[in-house]
Amino acid sequence: MAQRPKIYATEDARLLARKRLPRLIFDFIDGAAGREVGARRNEARFDEFLLQPRAMAEIGTRSTATRFLGREYGLPLGIAPMGMCNLSRAGADAHIAHVATERNMPVGLSSAGSSSMAEMRDWAGDLAWFQLYFGQSAEASFAVADRARDAGFDTLVLTVDVPEVSRRIRDQQNGFNVPFRMTRRAFMDLALHPRWSLSTLIHGVPKPRNFASDNKTFDRKASRAGADWGFLQALRDRWTGKLIVKGITSPMDATRVQRIGADAVYVSTHGGRQLDSAPPAIDLLPIIRTAVGPEYPLLFDSGVRNGEDVVKALALGADFVMLGRPVLYALAAAGQAGLRQLIGCFAEDIDLAMAQIGVSRIDDIGTNNLFTAEQHSLHPDTTQRPMPLKAAN
Repeated sequence: MAQRPKIYATEDARLLARKRLPRLIFDFIDGAAGREVGARRNEARFDEFLLQPRAMAEIGTRSTATRFLGREYGLPLGIAPMGMCNLSRAGADAHIAHVATERNMPVGLSSAGSSSMAEMRDWAGDLAWFQLYFGQSAEASFAVADRARDAGFDTLVLTVDVPEVSRRIRDQQNGFNVPFRMTRRAFMDLALHPRWSLSTLIHGVPKPRNFASDNKTFDRKASRAGADWGFLQALRDRWTGKLIVKGITSPMDATRVQRIGADAVYVSTHGGRQLDSAPPAIDLLPIIRTAVGPEYPLLFDSGVRNGEDVVKALALGADFVMLGRPVLYALAAAGQAGLRQLIGCFAEDIDLAMAQIGVSRIDDIGTNNLFTAEQHSLHPDTTQRPMPLKAAN
């Protein structure tokens, strides 16, 4: 019996996923918009932010527990809503939900998810959030939100950064489409990966499950420009639970979302999958934090690849961080066990980074934990800590 691979980092999971998945599936997960410069920029920019180690701090009783939107979580980390997760591995959504439940993490189910609302609620309970894309019309979109409410979801994530689906060149080169159409090239690709292909045939080819009750109206390339300010206001008036608006990169948009009454802004460049020329997502965090003030809840994703990245995002203004591609890499690499290993790596990295920078609680992480030459010149007395960008919860 072959030994299950060990995953020590996102890079391990990605390399294994690349070997085990058909090329068109790996490229769908791994790819981004245009020349994919934006996706690479999101990751690379994290390396330019440095954390300031501190010695002899009282860090013997550290905790990664985090309170966000009125609920306690085990980590300042959740799993972002992603479409068609079951393409990475049969049963991926269930695996995600089970690991999230073990770790007490929120898990997003996408409108384009390959499992139903009822299934995700059954697996993850109140940890499950539902992500809403604008559908064929405002009425159809409200109907999906109503179904999510009736299924028991309390948190709705409205994604607003896909007015039109961007051109993803790898998908075009591979002939990737939803619904799937078999081509000669695709046939050869699938034949070279029999384990994935047979498992997918046995469990059924994944398809979007949540756009409409008849599941016949999904068009991956359909315009979603109807998710405008009027729609957001109407949705806020209609949805009585927590409302998060995802895909915000402008401080002006963030403050407008705040005024409309959304419970949180989710800073994201869609992992570089929408606008190749977008600024690095991590650079947007402090700008938007300044715009909305220290107490307004902010989530973040795009480019996060390890636990130190999570700590950097928190220091730059995020209250909570969501994880996308690495989750699918880990599932493709080694299933539920692979995801469990990777989340364990993130949790350990967060805890160890906290020890190194001298903090014992997530709420204590702030701008003072970032290294800057200017900070040292402005604060020669190291006992004086500058105020963090975000307020303590």
